[in-house]
Amino acid sequence: MSPNPYFVDESKPWFSEEAGWPTEVPRNYEFPRMTLSEMLKESVALHADQPCAWFLDGFMTYRQLDDYVDRLANALHKLGLRKGDVVTLLLPNSFQYVVGYYACQRVGLIASGVNPTYKPGEVLHQLKLTKAKAMIVLDSLYEPTVAPILKDTHIKHLIVTNVVDLVPMSPLKKMLGKLLKKIPTGPVPADALRLLDLLKNPPTPPEVEIDVHSPATYIMTGGTTGVPKAAMLSHHNCVSNAIQARLWLYKIEPGIMNIGILPLFHSFAMTAVMNLTLHVGGWILLFPRPPAMAELCQRIQDLTPPAGATFCGAEILFKKFAEFPELKKYNLDGKLSLCVSGAGPLHRPVQEAFEKATGARLAEGYGLTETSPVVSAHPFWGNRKIGTIGLPFTGTEWRIVDNADWRRELPQGEAGEIAVAGPQIMLGYLDKPEETAETIVELDGKRWCLTGDIGRMDQQGRVTIEDRKKQMIKFKGYPVFPTEVETLLMGHEGVSEVAVAGLPDAETGEIIKAWVVVKDSFKGRITEADLMAWAKENLTHYKVPRSIQFVDELPKSMIGKVLRRVLQEADPIWQAAQAAKKK
Repeated sequence: MSPNPYFVDESKPWFSEEAGWPTEVPRNYEFPRMTLSEMLKESVALHADQPCAWFLDGFMTYRQLDDYVDRLANALHKLGLRKGDVVTLLLPNSFQYVVGYYACQRVGLIASGVNPTYKPGEVLHQLKLTKAKAMIVLDSLYEPTVAPILKDTHIKHLIVTNVVDLVPMSPLKKMLGKLLKKIPTGPVPADALRLLDLLKNPPTPPEVEIDVHSPATYIMTGGTTGVPKAAMLSHHNCVSNAIQARLWLYKIEPGIMNIGILPLFHSFAMTAVMNLTLHVGGWILLFPRPPAMAELCQRIQDLTPPAGATFCGAEILFKKFAEFPELKKYNLDGKLSLCVSGAGPLHRPVQEAFEKATGARLAEGYGLTETSPVVSAHPFWGNRKIGTIGLPFTGTEWRIVDNADWRRELPQGEAGEIAVAGPQIMLGYLDKPEETAETIVELDGKRWCLTGDIGRMDQQGRVTIEDRKKQMIKFKGYPVFPTEVETLLMGHEGVSEVAVAGLPDAETGEIIKAWVVVKDSFKGRITEADLMAWAKENLTHYKVPRSIQFVDELPKSMIGKVLRRVLQEADPIWQAAQAAKKK
């Protein structure tokens, strides 16, 4: 056997008993040379007649999924699509998304999920960047989103589907649902291909030799610069990250339910919801859009199997749980066995409120699209240090490096950029060699990803995130991290949510501004001035916001990540500074 290229020195501090490394989890692992299609085939062989997903009105089994995947893969090949061609999936979470994603993997095509809330211009950017030749799109999304841009793309094959096409629902119920507009639909071109027609092809796709280090998916990311790019993730990246997650969650069993609210086009959901679940033989509870809390609690109460449920989400989802006034109406005791917060920081007040309200254990994970995406997580069945991002996954190494010179590793306790190495590190950014070279570097015979996140490492090798490298605020020379100020402000009993960002200032360099959502019970009882006075009493002088603005809500991405930049760029101070630069 060749030497493991991802071997991590087992004397690293995070492997120690003091750090809480689980004895059940291997420190290193020989990750297999396996494609995503082969990974699914293994699960089909073991769990053929068990459910793999639930959507809207019923289940799909592994055998049914495998059959659909074979049929669609055969159809795509017959259309002339060949290894390396790109198929975009403009779909919400659905049976069709899972089928489409894995059909691409079966014949060497590259799947690229598109955010279904994107506007036409945003979709066009992704289609042009990836040079997609085919698109599978929901019929209700065609006219408003695709029709205005289709002529400007490389799309040769438009494949349309209705959201209930693969749902085990009676034809009459489907027809009535569409007539009564309870099931969304929309007009499509007469020459568009119908997914249901393509699935009439025989389940005999050609055998295609696929290099495990070739791209499996292109996922859009702002990366470390904020400019939209396509991260190229290989089969090896995706399979390895699913295996790493399974090794970390060593107690999960086949049959476990994974709550699929996070959109599957996002890397977090791709790995932690879809690929991991299918790898272990569990099933996904798919929601096409974030459900109302009452519906979510009802589904968890009614559908959670004996193996329990996992729930991966952004902080906002766990916040909603903690604040749901009717939570006690539902029998959720012991059902939420594993909860993981990712796609942004988990503030301690939210973590503590969720655990108190549900009795579940919520651990923070860390990753980024460029790392497929999971890098680390807290131990679930052992010690955890709240406030850190846990321990790196099996076969993963991390270090803190100098912001100005990534070759220089910093001593414990000093703040610098987090760099990570492991089998989950992306191939690079599509057609962006310079940006790739700025993010993926080689050192000590390994490929390292410079994450753009600022952190510190303690004596046990655990890392605390300070903030994004690009979002750090410099006030009179003091480095101020928005996440820390947000956490401190959330210590006030009247604060529900808060976002912090820097605004340009000629005298201090930058000033700190906080946008605050006040709890309903405190509206009218507290003013911006009151909160400012509280901040001055409870925060170090240079961390006190110079401006606080109450808002009804914070702008968020589809996965629930707070969009600080949207608030920042809408502020008059920011706009005035930008206008001055242009003069």
